[in-house]
Amino acid sequence: MAGTQKASPRERLLDAAARLSYRDGVSIGVEALCREAGVSKRSMYQLFDSKDEMLAASLERRIPRYLSVFTHPDGEAASPRERVLYVFEQLQRGSADPGYHGCPYLAALVELKDPGHPASVVARGVKDALAQSFRAEAERGGARDPELLARQLALVFDGASARAGARVEHLDDGLATATVTALLDAAGMQ
Repeated sequence: MAGTQKASPRERLLDAAARLSYRDGVSIGVEALCREAGVSKRSMYQLFDSKDEMLAASLERRIPRYLSVFTHPDGEAASPRERVLYVFEQLQRGSADPGYHGCPYLAALVELKDPGHPASVVARGVKDALAQSFRAEAERGGARDPELLARQLALVFDGASARAGARVEHLDDGLATATVTALLDAAGMQ
């Protein structure tokens, strides 16, 4: 972890918030966050107005990496159907990791329950962006009702990630992709 030594206190706090909130939940205490980051509470409050703001900044910082995981590597050549299925194939791959705890953005929304919480606002934006992406692909693929299909895909994504994160379901049998394939077929998507 030599890179951690060179990281600024702000970066270390954001990294610690990402690790601990994903593993233990967003209710993780300030003391634990500061200890993990090697930063004093005083320094934390000089960098962030509150723990809530730090959690929001941590979630926001992870958005590009999170979304890149679900972006088809050959997006130009892939069909809309292939791009949608890729999202669920990546979800299946990611869920096999022993440290997988589900979608961090869905977890934040569920745990916080307050739509006005700064971290909820960031998380909701990510979930909305994913649904909008599904809608755009549904439109490009000729789905009969792109809005309905986008909602169905978002529901399968969140349900599959939550169940796999809770270790109630294993996605390695292809259930999520089979479900999505049935939805795409029923919607007439190419």
